[in-house]
Amino acid sequence: MTPAAAVPLQIALVGSPNAGKTTLFNALTGSQAKVGNYPGVTVERREGLMRGASRELRILDLPGTYSLAAETPDERVVSQVLDGEIPDEPVPDALVVVLDGTSLSRGLGLVTQVLQRERPTVLVVTMVDEVRARGGRLDLAQLSRILGIPVIGVIGHRGVGLDELRELLVKPESWSQPSVLPPAEPADKRFAWVDRVAEEIGAELTTKDRRTERLDAVLLHPFWGMLIFTAVMVLLFQSIFSWAAPAMNWIDGVFGDLGRMSRETLPESLLTDLWTDGVLAGVGSVLVFLPQILILFGLIHFLEDVGYMARAAFVVDRVMGWVGLQGRCFVALLSSYACAIPGIMAARTIASPRDRLATIFVAPFMTCSARLPVYTLLIAAFVPAFKVFGPIGSQGLVMMGLYLLGAFTALASAALLKSTLLRGTMSTFYLELPPYRFPTLKLLLSQVWGSARKFLKRAGTLIMVASIVLWALLAFPRIESDPSLDAKSQAKAQLDASAAATLGRGIEPAIAPLGFDWKIGVGLIASLAAREVIVATLAQIYAVEDPDDFDGLRSALVQDVAFSLPVALSLLVFFVFALQCTSTIVIMARETGGWRWPALAFSYMLALAYGASFVTYRISTALL
Repeated sequence: MTPAAAVPLQIALVGSPNAGKTTLFNALTGSQAKVGNYPGVTVERREGLMRGASRELRILDLPGTYSLAAETPDERVVSQVLDGEIPDEPVPDALVVVLDGTSLSRGLGLVTQVLQRERPTVLVVTMVDEVRARGGRLDLAQLSRILGIPVIGVIGHRGVGLDELRELLVKPESWSQPSVLPPAEPADKRFAWVDRVAEEIGAELTTKDRRTERLDAVLLHPFWGMLIFTAVMVLLFQSIFSWAAPAMNWIDGVFGDLGRMSRETLPESLLTDLWTDGVLAGVGSVLVFLPQILILFGLIHFLEDVGYMARAAFVVDRVMGWVGLQGRCFVALLSSYACAIPGIMAARTIASPRDRLATIFVAPFMTCSARLPVYTLLIAAFVPAFKVFGPIGSQGLVMMGLYLLGAFTALASAALLKSTLLRGTMSTFYLELPPYRFPTLKLLLSQVWGSARKFLKRAGTLIMVASIVLWALLAFPRIESDPSLDAKSQAKAQLDASAAATLGRGIEPAIAPLGFDWKIGVGLIASLAAREVIVATLAQIYAVEDPDDFDGLRSALVQDVAFSLPVALSLLVFFVFALQCTSTIVIMARETGGWRWPALAFSYMLALAYGASFVTYRISTALL
């Protein structure tokens, strides 16, 4: 007979968003999670082994949910996992319900639904330090007696209560069985029971959160709230230029030195050319933008963790309502600023199928981090840098203008969809406003590193492969060396005879009305793999003539007579609108259940990009 301690246990964490469930998961597992999707669905699955346990415990972090009466895809998955309805997904042996102690009464309804599954359950109450700070005295022992299950108060980021929880999790078979199973009763009776229990255990806080009230009075104000939101966005985009410059210059210098050292120490050969003009010029030209991406991710994660993003969703709900969407859609669209893929996946929390589909369709318009290298390169090369107001500069304002153009186009497109293909009644918007909390430095750094790691993975895999392919297209077919030509002229002759030049000239007639030559054409084709690859493409094309660093590429663009300010503006506008990310198209197909909507989105955005780019080039040429 197999000893109980030798049998692996599957323990699922259940809780509402902002309850501290993921913080608890990271504390138990050390954040060494396996991330994937549930079989047959696209909802993310996170699982990790509990550290320091005397037996193998697999901790499953279920998506956040307010109720097991499923309305959204995430909520349906939680219910299906608990009921064993997902193929190849084991039914959890035990459940851990995580509730925020400052809003305990709101979460007790979820507890009663979980207890109906009649499975070993423990209740973890987080934020108990904040409850005490606000005059609360939760009687967790009494709550344990009422529910008939263990109840533990924890402070996840400080480790308080975790040892007691770990001891419990090792032996779920010893937990007492729940004494409360709410039958299928009317909602008003269930709410009445929750109110009685909340009063009995002292769930009502004696001191109001005056800090939250004072801040919300300003941040949620119809006028001041929108003004502050605008100011936060301006500061966000301005910081991308001002704060990142020293680190960008350092990375730029490192790759420049590597290129020169490679040329000086390695023998002249195709392998040396591949290393310097392919890998270093390609990957290095993208990695130089890592500081800007770190700043963008850091500020977005900070604003989300501190509790401001939920307020921003509330503030812009009125604006979203004008286009037929709700404030919750804004949260998904805001996630798309980092990358459209998590933004599209975040749309699962939207209950209305029409709103969810509209959000997925327009999410690629939001300016993702992959566009940032393109914007930075062209703005730095062609937009004069001067102060406009205080620390606010012209380049930061142009960057913000591009972000706003994408956002306004997303809203206008959503309005068009909701009035035509996705016409329907307006859905109800509800959103829990979390209390203001400063995230720990460890949590913030782990979040930023997680986002940056995805960017570095792209640079180390997709962009490197694309760079090598592009180098081959630029290097072949080889032409014979002409002794009468200097190195620069020989390099230009090789470039003109390359397969890339042939490919670019083949599409040049179609893109010439936009002001683009064959070099940009090659970059546009390459950017279908990932938008930022166009920077690597241009770096390789111009590396034949100039050093393979950011300043060298910027100088090369300025010196090229075919690259002018109207061309730069046209290309910027094209990148605002075009859907140039294969990964995003694939995710859209998975989330919408077919290729109809991704095909429509690609065609619509391409037509919009071509038309807007054409108009921009013609107007700017006439004016400049």
